[in-house]
Amino acid sequence: MPLRTIAPVAMLALLFFTAWLLLDDRLAAAALSAALTVLALLATVLIHRHRPHLQTGGALLCLANIGGCLLAAWLFGRDALPWTYLALMSNFFIVRNGIATPLNLLLAAGLLLMPSLLLGPARLQALVVITLVFGFGYHFSRRLQGDRTRLEQLATLDALTGLPNRRALEKALQQQTNGLREARFRQGLVVLDIDHFKDVNDRYGHAAGDTALSDLAAILRFELRENDQVFRFGGEEFVVLADVGSREALACFTERLRKAVYQALRGPGGRITISLGAAMYAGEQRWQDWFARADAALYAAKGQGRNSEVVAE
Repeated sequence: MPLRTIAPVAMLALLFFTAWLLLDDRLAAAALSAALTVLALLATVLIHRHRPHLQTGGALLCLANIGGCLLAAWLFGRDALPWTYLALMSNFFIVRNGIATPLNLLLAAGLLLMPSLLLGPARLQALVVITLVFGFGYHFSRRLQGDRTRLEQLATLDALTGLPNRRALEKALQQQTNGLREARFRQGLVVLDIDHFKDVNDRYGHAAGDTALSDLAAILRFELRENDQVFRFGGEEFVVLADVGSREALACFTERLRKAVYQALRGPGGRITISLGAAMYAGEQRWQDWFARADAALYAAKGQGRNSEVVAE
């Protein structure tokens, strides 16, 4: 949201700057400002309409900011420096540090090429302020970026089991359906849940149910191979994305998971079992259709009396 607000504001500022230069009969400068306005317009379009191109749009917006500051400094000298401080700071929040830092260094280098602005005893204060703004912006944006990364990680983890949650599952499935054909057709999807889980909660309390879910998550983690992924879909339902290669291998994989849970998972009332439904990727355009096939197989497994598995045709 801040980026989508900053982009049109920067574009309008450059547009008004262009108009003022035209009215002041500074045609060459107005032409440069108009080019920067077009650049800011392109950045605004990318930011608002194309989410995958947010970083590209942000980088273009930073370039427009830098160009506008350098043009203003060239025309108005020290009077334009406050805009430079603002651009240096805002660029760190428009794009990630790896992009903002070299762009801001480009702005600083451009200012240093105008000796009357920053060099000399009387100009030392402006140089110190630019250095402080640059350093503070760099440090603060790094901290903010780290906090954002940790929050995104927390948002994709289930608090009880520590497994990736439904949001992470949907992202992983979308990536699979958009991936290379050979890799997609090697993937098997397994949907499983605890049999009679409501009885565990009703008889022994939610603490016992939570323990069963955590223990099941630990068993699944232990049984999965390096390229497999497990998610908590919600409630007592879990999903496994496995690189198995064939329907026969998927059947063996689901049977192995069922046996491992049967042997290891216990509750206050004794053994706890699971039912599993599985489906190989079959060319679905939407991951929801693939998931629906595996989910239907799960219901078929429950219809067989539970503690069983069904692999969709």
